[in-house]
Amino acid sequence: MKFNTRSLTLLIAALPLVLAACGNKEPEQRAAFTQFLQTRIVDKPGVRVPQLSAAEKESFGDYAAQYAVITDFNTGMSSSVKPLGDVMQKGAMRSLSDIVARRDEVKAAREMLAGMRGALDTEQAKADAAHAQLKQADDLKVVYDKAFEKTVTVPANTFKAVFPQVDAAFASGLQVADFVEKNKGQIEVSGSVVKVQSPAVQAELNKLLQGLNNQAKEVKLAQTRLRAVMLGN
Repeated sequence: MKFNTRSLTLLIAALPLVLAACGNKEPEQRAAFTQFLQTRIVDKPGVRVPQLSAAEKESFGDYAAQYAVITDFNTGMSSSVKPLGDVMQKGAMRSLSDIVARRDEVKAAREMLAGMRGALDTEQAKADAAHAQLKQADDLKVVYDKAFEKTVTVPANTFKAVFPQVDAAFASGLQVADFVEKNKGQIEVSGSVVKVQSPAVQAELNKLLQGLNNQAKEVKLAQTRLRAVMLGN
């Protein structure tokens, strides 16, 4: 019996290709990752960024690193905006006497707010850059982009829309404090009682206080929008 050594060589050379094809898990990993993004993030109300279990990481393969773009941003965003509650408390203005007495605290709160905005800008820029570098099949890209928009772009932009409103309220409060200091010979503040000797000064003070009240309303509206985005209600 004669062996065709040339055919045998070709058969042996083809074996690794067959084995490699049989061991390719990428389609299953991509399908599992896509389903996770759709059902656990896109379809859920509010901003939901669940941590992956060990089994999920294994089932996603290399796609787990793509999910890390989203989780890393949300960790960074949480750290960036965490001081917001303290900033709001520090800058709270409940009365005219409060505004005057706590002028330096309001000024410090405004500076802290600017730092928060800068930190969030940095985190969003990092996430956007990482997102732009991802290599994805079209079926995954469509779902991933929706998940990224919902968990990165929208919350970041919503927070950044709140910051200017809060900053404007702080600025109005400082303007009131400066006006009272400038006209302290005309304005007497004792607790909740305010006495103004000059009608012209009284009119200007009322105008400034009305502006501050309007800014406070805008802050509340911005906070409501933020809550709706984050919680989905």
